[in-house]
This record gives sequence, C-alpha cells and structure tokens, in this order.
Amino acid sequence: MAANSLSAEFALGTFSVAGSEPFGALVVDDRAIALDALYSRDGRGPRAVLSVLETWETSFPQLRRAAEEIRNQRASRRLLNLMSPIEVLTPHPPVVPRQFFCTGANYRGHVAGLMRGDSSMRPPGSEKEDPEEVARRGEAQANELAKSSHPFCFIKLPTAIVGARDQIILPKDVHKPDWELELAVVIGKPARRVSAKDAMAHVAGYSILNDLTARELVRSARVGFDWLAGKSHPTFAPFGPYMVPAAFVPDPYDLKIQLSVNGKMMQDESTSAMLIDISRQIEWLSSIVTLMPGDVISTGSPAGNGSMYGIFLKPGDIIDAMISGLGTQHNVCVAEE
Repeated sequence: MAANSLSAEFALGTFSVAGSEPFGALVVDDRAIALDALYSRDGRGPRAVLSVLETWETSFPQLRRAAEEIRNQRASRRLLNLMSPIEVLTPHPPVVPRQFFCTGANYRGHVAGLMRGDSSMRPPGSEKEDPEEVARRGEAQANELAKSSHPFCFIKLPTAIVGARDQIILPKDVHKPDWELELAVVIGKPARRVSAKDAMAHVAGYSILNDLTARELVRSARVGFDWLAGKSHPTFAPFGPYMVPAAFVPDPYDLKIQLSVNGKMMQDESTSAMLIDISRQIEWLSSIVTLMPGDVISTGSPAGNGSMYGIFLKPGDIIDAMISGLGTQHNVCVAEE
C-alpha cells in the first residue's frame, strides 16, 4: 500500500519513544514535538490531546501558529531540535474517548456483502431464499432507511481501542474475527440536541478506525444484536495514527478508504458512498446523549469485509489500512495466549 504522508498543516497525536510514557504531540510534516515542550515557552496551554480538544476553539489557532513557525523555520532552534520523525515514535490512540459510538449499515454494498457472504447475518426466515435476492433486498432497504430514518448507532467500549501499530489479539473463543475500516470523527465541542445544519461546528477532526467484529457473536438467539460480545474485545479498535483537524479536510465525503490483508486489497471505497452523513449522525446521537470533546464516532464501513468473502482473520495476518490524508495503520494479528 502506498505511503500516506501528512499533507495537512498539522495533526495531533499521542506517542511514546523507547518505552517512555505516552505524550501528546503536534505533528508537522511527518515530525512531532511534544505538547509539553511546545508550551514550556510560557508555561501555559494544554499538554494532552484531550485537554487540547476541551479547549479546541482557543487551542486550534495557537497550534496553527506554532505549526506555521515550525514549518517556516521561524520557531526557536531549541524547539526545532526537539522535533522527532514520527517513524521513530510509537503511535498510541490520538485520544481515548469517554464515549465511543459506531454507525452501522451506512455504506452502499456493505449490508448486501454481509448478507451475501454470511448466512448468520441474513434476516430470520430468509435462510432458504436465494442469497443474492436477500442481499439485493437488504441493500434496497438500507438505501430507503437512509432517506427516511435516523442512523443505526451503537456503543463500543473505549477499552477496545489500541494504537495504529499495535497487535490485534484474536480471542480464542472467536471464530469469525472480521475487519471494518471506517472514517472516525472526533468531537471538539459539547453537543446536545444540535441540528444537522449546525452539527459540523462540533467536529474537531478526523482519524482512522478499524471497527473489528466477532462476526458470529453479533447476532444473539435470545436478544437480537449483542454489540458487547461482537464488538468490544480488547484491541478490536485500532485508532490513529493521529487526528487531522477538520479545517484541513476540505471534503470528508471525498476520501479514499483502503484496507488490505496480507497484501491483498479487500476494501477500496470512497466516503462518498456513505448513506447517512456525519451531520445527521451527530444530530441523532446528540438527541440522546451529550457528545463531549474527545468522543469518537466511527461512521460506518464500506463493502469488502471478511464476511463478504467468507474469509476471517487468523494469527499471523497483517492488516494495512489507510484513509487519504489521515495516515496509515499496520496491525499484526496474534492469538490470545
């Protein structure tokens, strides 16, 4: 998969080096400087990414000015000497959210692919029908609901989140671990009952999230969907490598999403195929909860999941993923000890 260098004015991430404690950092031109070092000039300013997001309206212009000084070599020599190439740093999740939401069935072809490839994902009573017909009906229903209804959102536990280079641990009792690469939205301002037309003002930035799924556990014979068992195993949400501010993503519906397993491309789609847009997702979620700075909304997966192909992850598999302008992920799957 081609390299995906940072082209934005700056990004924010959380990193460590040589076993250090994780630290928030400003990323400029594929180099990073700890927020601690950046703000030590005057002793003021947020030191962790969550703190930056909690003060986003004032922090963003400050960081933009600092990034411009660094890029144009106008920053002090001390600061410039403290910049580290991000390839020598270990990326951690850019921020660990207090609330973590996922939007399901939100891409054309995703629902159809699941129903076509995995009989357990088909509606009850359709077991004897032609899978192609069931898939077509599912896709048509998803398209219609996207026009007339609210998004289908569920909760995933923040404890599932890991970094963009961390191992994915495949639980010993999960037989169909599957991938779902998605555009992640990071909230930068509290949102409660905001309208769709005002929703985007609450977005701080975008990142990459792989919403891994224990596919056979999503459906429960007793209760319908079981999102806890299906979605929230440790390491089932590689996130990052950093967050790119929304100001530097001109069109979040014009981003390429690509994921490969062992070098074979599995997902290759554009965010233009998203059925229910980000503003409607925020409108719906904020009608139920108060979205807080640092909260993450994973906006849905395009077609090309393992269920579509009848292929599931196994120990030793290597997942490489990218979203244009937002960086790359590289995760190796290992068996649970």
